[in-house]
Amino acid sequence: MPNRKIPDILTEDEQRKLLEVFNIRYLSSHRNKVMIKLMLNTGLRLSEVIELKWKDINLQTGKLKVVEGKGGKDRMLWINQSTLKSLRDWCDRQFEDIGETKRVFTTRGGNKLKPADIRKMVYTYTEKAGITDKNISPHTFRHTFATDLLRETKNLRLVQKALGYSNISTTQIYTHIVDD
Repeated sequence: MPNRKIPDILTEDEQRKLLEVFNIRYLSSHRNKVMIKLMLNTGLRLSEVIELKWKDINLQTGKLKVVEGKGGKDRMLWINQSTLKSLRDWCDRQFEDIGETKRVFTTRGGNKLKPADIRKMVYTYTEKAGITDKNISPHTFRHTFATDLLRETKNLRLVQKALGYSNISTTQIYTHIVDD
């Protein structure tokens, strides 16, 4: 394996602090909190979150289908109960305030979000949460998810499958984080 920099991840405490920063009385803040919570719970890539459609989530069972993720690959993920409840609440709010949309996360006008805007939002909220000693981006949530999953299950293949990696060696970076 080439010598790769071990990525920054969020501790459980940092994840909690980040999710507590959002004031969900405001529409965009509500959307952003649910988006980050979903990324931390599923390891979705930024592009996958932007393209995510309501038809690809079963709000009863928590089954989420990633359609044509990186490399054009589909994969199945499961959403935990807490994140599922947040998604249901967001679905109701989005319908109420924006109207019916195909995408799970949109602008106030129902349009597709831009990656740069989401990155900027992540920087803003991590700073508000007092997480200033790490370089946090949407991809950090993916690394955090993978590390938490590996710690919980001790199963590298499961992490590989959840992330949609075809090669196990790509997943091995997380063993270094867990070993720490």
